[in-house]
Amino acid sequence: MHNTWMRRNGGTLATAGFSFALLTLFVLWPQPEARGATAKEIDVSVDVILERFEKEVNGGKEFLKSAKGVLAFPRVLKAGVGFGGEYGEGALRIGGKTVDYYNTLAGSFGFQLGGQVKSILLVFLQEEALTRFRQSEGFKVGVDGSVAVIAIGAGGAVDTTKMKEPIVGFIFDQKGLMYNLTLEGSKFTKLDKK
Repeated sequence: MHNTWMRRNGGTLATAGFSFALLTLFVLWPQPEARGATAKEIDVSVDVILERFEKEVNGGKEFLKSAKGVLAFPRVLKAGVGFGGEYGEGALRIGGKTVDYYNTLAGSFGFQLGGQVKSILLVFLQEEALTRFRQSEGFKVGVDGSVAVIAIGAGGAVDTTKMKEPIVGFIFDQKGLMYNLTLEGSKFTKLDKK
């Protein structure tokens, strides 16, 4: 009896589970129009995350000063049930000044439940990569260019002598820098903020 019921209703249960996952994602997903931060709020948050990077990473301040540009996302929310998504807003700084605002958006599949908040820094080490990024309509990692996610070495130092990639990324959460993560599939799009 149980097996017959499962065969008849298994599709219904799977459909209900999928619908629940989509509904949960929709509810948890930040709606940019409704929850988007102002330019001033983004700038204040970017200041905080850059200060944290400089404090937690030996040589971080000098490293950021030598960069051609830094794109900082202080708060990227990842949420999902089954299917997941990420969204965050940040600022591109050149010479320490904000020149543009961007959002990041990514989707993922596989088992996942709940939410997570992380911060992302993209550091442009070559002028050509920064120019190409700024001219793109929407820069997708793995399609329009690659971003090497950096793991910090012994003593929390950044070894800039080994960095040959044009764009490097750092991802961290409340505990500090995170390892074994990728930005593959993340898309960065310019925002119109005042």
